[in-house]
Amino acid sequence: MSVLDVHVLGAPILRQETAPVTTVTDDVRRLIDDMFETMYAARGIGLAAPQVGRPERVTVVDVARDKDPRQPIALINPEIVLQEGSRRGEEGCLSIPGVYGDVERAARVVVRAVDRDGQPFEVEGIDLLATCLQHEIDHLHGKLFIDYLSILKRRAALTKWDEQKSKYPALTRVIVPVSVIADRPDPEDE
Repeated sequence: MSVLDVHVLGAPILRQETAPVTTVTDDVRRLIDDMFETMYAARGIGLAAPQVGRPERVTVVDVARDKDPRQPIALINPEIVLQEGSRRGEEGCLSIPGVYGDVERAARVVVRAVDRDGQPFEVEGIDLLATCLQHEIDHLHGKLFIDYLSILKRRAALTKWDEQKSKYPALTRVIVPVSVIADRPDPEDE
């Protein structure tokens, strides 16, 4: 498995519609594994293929994140088939680091998808999982959480991003695995 770079706001792929996966191949399964590795290294709870520069309709989520055991869900060609209720919550995005905003989403969703073995399945998401599923599926259609903000809040979020984006001149964010960070000597010890 590999940790991949994450494309940040301004990268064209984040605004493009993804292509449905017609056959689940070893390449798609490797992408899923790399996406989980990247998501965990970045301490995120969801990641979509466009965020790692891939045009496939693939996303991974794990809202348990630091809990044991992890609860990873890989979704290929996900489609929301039911939405109920409403919930407002703060969202962030690995592709827009340091920027957050309150977004209103359905409180409960049912998503139909294909798993890493090519088998169809459905997953029900409530509260945080529902939000995460909707957020990641939006990525597959070129939509970002900032698109849901009011004009004033979006402007404030983009102003904050303008202060951050110079850190990412290639429009990618290099994710360093936690184990690599832990293995580095403390500069205070040198």
